[in-house]
Amino acid sequence: MDLTATLREWSDFYLLVGTAGATLVALLFVAVSIGVGFLTRARAAAVRTYMSPVVVHFAAVVFISAGAMAPAHPGLLVPVVIGAAALVGAGVGLYTTVRVAKDQADEIVFFDRFAFGALPALAYVAIFVAAAVNRWVYAPELLAGGLLLLLLVNIRNAWDLMLTMARRHEAPN
Repeated sequence: MDLTATLREWSDFYLLVGTAGATLVALLFVAVSIGVGFLTRARAAAVRTYMSPVVVHFAAVVFISAGAMAPAHPGLLVPVVIGAAALVGAGVGLYTTVRVAKDQADEIVFFDRFAFGALPALAYVAIFVAAAVNRWVYAPELLAGGLLLLLLVNIRNAWDLMLTMARRHEAPN
């Protein structure tokens, strides 16, 4: 049985994960709008390095979940779309890994470097492998695991970003 046919059995999972991703993107937008004083030109590089990838990863969770829930399409359309999304996401993850590795800020600890860079890239690799070997019996579990890892690590990353914004937010004079 191929991945597209098996995904129908996982519809509740993808509905839950996709909804969580969409909700978290919206909450991140609200948090950023409340902390708009944090987003200065001086912090533009940090926003591109840390905030933008989190939004991309949450959006990828929504996109891949929606693709998994879409009505069955003939042939390899769903695995190809999921695989393409995973390749783009892996590129973002690798780019972020390089940028985070170069960040010399004192408050960046090893786990931050791992969580913002390597873990999302690893999640996308799992998603890509699931799409590439879509007839493998464990492909649905691998896809679900990759999406869950992407969602959970970015919940952690969004929380870390919000704490950083709260700590650095300057009180009005």
